[in-house]
Amino acid sequence: MSILNVSNLTKKFGKFTALDGIDLEVNKGEVYGFIGPNGAGKTTTIRVILGILKATQGKATVFGKDAWKDAVEIHKNLAYVPGEVNLWPNLTGGEVIDLFVKLRGSNNVSRREELIERFDLDPSKKCRTYSKGNRQKVSLIAAFASDADLYLLDEPTSGLDPLMEKVFQEYVMEAKEQGKSILLSSHILSEVEKLCDKVSIIRQGKIIESGSLEELRHLTRTRIELETKDSVDSLNKVKGVHDLEKNDKTIYFQVDTEELANVMRHVSQFDIVKLESAPPTLEDLFMKHYKGDGGEA
Repeated sequence: MSILNVSNLTKKFGKFTALDGIDLEVNKGEVYGFIGPNGAGKTTTIRVILGILKATQGKATVFGKDAWKDAVEIHKNLAYVPGEVNLWPNLTGGEVIDLFVKLRGSNNVSRREELIERFDLDPSKKCRTYSKGNRQKVSLIAAFASDADLYLLDEPTSGLDPLMEKVFQEYVMEAKEQGKSILLSSHILSEVEKLCDKVSIIRQGKIIESGSLEELRHLTRTRIELETKDSVDSLNKVKGVHDLEKNDKTIYFQVDTEELANVMRHVSQFDIVKLESAPPTLEDLFMKHYKGDGGEA
């Protein structure tokens, strides 16, 4: 069941095209990763989904409703966490959390207290005293304390330490298990790889790859570490082998996915001491598209 659907979304600012035909679909109980460098169009897409910006062309629907026309109704079941959180300086963290939670019609006090404890936040302090990380915690606590059906998370762990990142990941997985849907925009590729069922990579306002990690891995290369008793000189002539490096009797190289079986048959004729293979990571997939690109990652 589709919770969020973005179809042929285009957004122009004057003559500049920020989004050029974006397509996204997030289903019920799905964590969807949305990655790209700064300025690629991630935040603009999220702002259109939130109803903050109006699409120039195309459509965004949330819960089957128009993101622009029905924004007020949609926001009753949606939680949003931006990468740069600005809070009322004279309110305490606890007061801000209560305000956001009540706006969404939730009032689960025990859930609120649990989140405050897990994220290690002092809710009695004024927001003006909070560091960036603590402001981020306030926003995350308010989001996860509400009973939302869709979470839009735009660089949500910005400013958090590794321990708090782990807590965040646990709550994302809990939300998924409860059938909630999450659109996660993050520059922490290991986090996206760990949490997301599907991923879209955006570049200069266009989606350049979409699919599950398993599907996307078929589009790039597997890394191999090979150690043999005897020297292997013919490997660089084998089809599908790339970036070959030698260190004594250990060879490091990459193999095109479609040629992996042939390469393995070739190396099996040698006296192998050690053979390790690693599937391409999300970072490998990402760098495949951005290597040599001037965009800021």
